[in-house]
Amino acid sequence: MLLRTFFKLLVSVSLLALVMGCNSADVDAAPDKQAIDSARLTGILAAQPEETQARYQYRNPQATLEYFGVEPGMTVVEALPGGGWYSKVLLPYLGQDGELIGVNYPLDLWPNFPFGTEEFVARMATWSTDWSNGAQEWRGDDGAEVSAFVFGSMPEQAAGTADAVLFIRALHNLARFSDKRDFLGEALGTAYSALKPGGIVGVVQHQAPESMTDEWANGSRGYLKKSFVIAQMEAAGFEYLGSTNINANPKDNPGADDIVWRLPPSLRVEDDAQKTANLAIGESNRMTLKFRKPV
Repeated sequence: MLLRTFFKLLVSVSLLALVMGCNSADVDAAPDKQAIDSARLTGILAAQPEETQARYQYRNPQATLEYFGVEPGMTVVEALPGGGWYSKVLLPYLGQDGELIGVNYPLDLWPNFPFGTEEFVARMATWSTDWSNGAQEWRGDDGAEVSAFVFGSMPEQAAGTADAVLFIRALHNLARFSDKRDFLGEALGTAYSALKPGGIVGVVQHQAPESMTDEWANGSRGYLKKSFVIAQMEAAGFEYLGSTNINANPKDNPGADDIVWRLPPSLRVEDDAQKTANLAIGESNRMTLKFRKPV
């Protein structure tokens, strides 16, 4: 309740500042929608817990969502939403006229992981219902509707309804097991089917140096090459619209033996000195790419 009150107050102050900032010729003009939406998003982000805000310097959620053109009232598909780092922002931001659809990896992908036991896969079998129910508490007073499915089982009524699909740090695990099945191609096909004509796909992905071998950059280390991602998206029928460096981190220069999870927040290294060094690097170097389903 306190966070919601703070958010509403911050948005009110932001909008008042926008109105007061108009010159005399614009006294009767209302702030434009983009400015209102930006103030709304700023307020929601400011109301997130401190540990979430600590990641903003690396994840740049406001600039990222605005670059992808995500707006209140949209229907947005979020791949691998997990514990809701972005979902907790998207639900109140999309608002009561919007919808957030979470999508998880297909059940057949999970056994390829070391942790993909029968018990784990059984839990994933009810993920769509479990995640949707859990996300209800993130909606606030006027948040978006929530639904979910797994790749490969999109409900027919969801086809052609999405304004945007977000793959935020989600592509590498779809690519890494391509010797088992074309999980990546299937997921991109689902995204294409879910989108309206002209709908946007936003990608944020740990970026491998182009100098690395294709085997090194196959996703098993968390990294993919920008050229690979663009080629896969275009093969799926999407138009490449461009990229931005808002989530780039030039301090992340992985070597032949490195994995992305050596960096925060995972910090999968045992040596304390190495942890300190990796904390100084920060989170991974990430490409931020925008694509469109042709009209």
